[in-house]
Amino acid sequence: MEIQVRINSEGALRNQRYAFTDRFTLVSELLQNARRAGATLIEVSHDEPSRTLRVRDNGRGLGDFQKLLTFHESGWDQDLQRQEQPFGVGFSKCLYASTRCIVTSGGLEADIDTAAALAHASVPVRPSAVGVHPGTIVELYGVDLEGLHRRIGPMCRGFPVPVEFNGRLIPRPDATDASNGDGFHDTPVGAVRLSGSVDGRCSVRTRVYLQGFCVNRRPSHLDEHDDSNVVHLDPARHLARLPDRDRLIDEDTQLKAVDEAVTHLWRRILLHRKGSLPAAEFVETFYGAMHMWKHLDLLDDVPVLPRVLCDTITYPVQEAFPSRDFMEPLASAPTREEVESGRLRLVSLDAPSDESMADWMLAWSLKMVVFDAHVLGPGHWVHAHVRELSARDVSVRAVGETLRTRLEGRWLWADVVLCERVRLEAGGETVELEEDGLAHEGTLFIPAGECSGCAVQQASDFVDSDGHWHEDDMEADTAMLAELIHRMRASDPVSTLRAMLERLNLERFPVMVGRTFRLSVGPSPEEHVLELLG
Repeated sequence: MEIQVRINSEGALRNQRYAFTDRFTLVSELLQNARRAGATLIEVSHDEPSRTLRVRDNGRGLGDFQKLLTFHESGWDQDLQRQEQPFGVGFSKCLYASTRCIVTSGGLEADIDTAAALAHASVPVRPSAVGVHPGTIVELYGVDLEGLHRRIGPMCRGFPVPVEFNGRLIPRPDATDASNGDGFHDTPVGAVRLSGSVDGRCSVRTRVYLQGFCVNRRPSHLDEHDDSNVVHLDPARHLARLPDRDRLIDEDTQLKAVDEAVTHLWRRILLHRKGSLPAAEFVETFYGAMHMWKHLDLLDDVPVLPRVLCDTITYPVQEAFPSRDFMEPLASAPTREEVESGRLRLVSLDAPSDESMADWMLAWSLKMVVFDAHVLGPGHWVHAHVRELSARDVSVRAVGETLRTRLEGRWLWADVVLCERVRLEAGGETVELEEDGLAHEGTLFIPAGECSGCAVQQASDFVDSDGHWHEDDMEADTAMLAELIHRMRASDPVSTLRAMLERLNLERFPVMVGRTFRLSVGPSPEEHVLELLG
């Protein structure tokens, strides 16, 4: 017994209608045919109520009408077949999507009853009543293209031929002839235009086109109006899925090659910008692109640091969210000369916490600049000039201690040390805090000039185990510490007692009004003496 491959032509003809992705493939196939015919303008007219579609181009026209109804046999010339591998099934969508199709080209016309044609009926080709005209006209009746006015814009976004829809020219911002940005560059995968190659506003988003139509958007939810990189794949090297080419074959492999091409092109562009721009302008404009596309090694010998990695410090606190509102960017990018001369000192710090606040306060007092050195590569010159501080490096001591007490707040419980100054020492350097409190390893150090209570915000971020920020508790504990400081530092007993009585509002109690007392305050509540005199 022998077997061989056989084609059930009836089954193939019957099932071909289900091969296309959606109803709008009808339009993209007609546009594709017009492009391949060398058209320089395509006019699309659609009337939704009457369900008619008309596509006219000014291309070379049809050489053989029979090719319209011959499936899986391309009618294009050998050069185009070699370059684009046309499948020879695009026009079949017209037969499945309409009830009647009239094709006019080169002074001839075929009026096709689509159901009859699919049943193998012959279709006469006659001289056209309109005579000879450039290109081809395809008129379709009974087509369901509801919403085409919304779809045709995105469909033609990267199409290489101008397209008019109902008399209006469709914008084509991703086409290779569009005058956007720095233009397209040749790469191993095809023509690539980078978002941000001129102004540095780069993007990881990429639209990938093949033969004028988008075959991939990354990420998939990419909005049509988002800035993105644009890639037009070389059709001789890249294949898409039969029949409507809406997805790449071996997509993972082909998209990996696209990513590599975009990455390599960015390096080429960045090297050119590095050689043509002043160092400060190059870093300020293109640091984001170097970081995004992993070309930070290009900064290794540049004598200017990225400003975005440098921050000055105001009073440091723990925060519920990593916004670092207590840090401020530098006004200008630091230079290598400033760093190496010591005029600008860089420091690397652990995240703000009760254990690391002494490091932050030392750096703040010394006017050091916090630098995120871990972002740059190991070969960068800056690493030799960044001081790393950790909790083990800084010693904390209260100078002129006056009192120890305890804060028992709504959220925070901590020891409190009142003193004249707080001394911080590390690496032979000493600073003394006189006006700002410090939280360090469970203790709040309060120097003579501090009365705000803000040190509680160094001790805790007031975030619970479920990630909820308790702002009310933070404000209450801040006020409670401020009141505790005021109470512990009070020096005038009369004004202190008067302030306490004001808070008690004793006038609300009739029994107290007009009374006279003698009060002797002891070291504990049990030792207070209170007498009623009248």
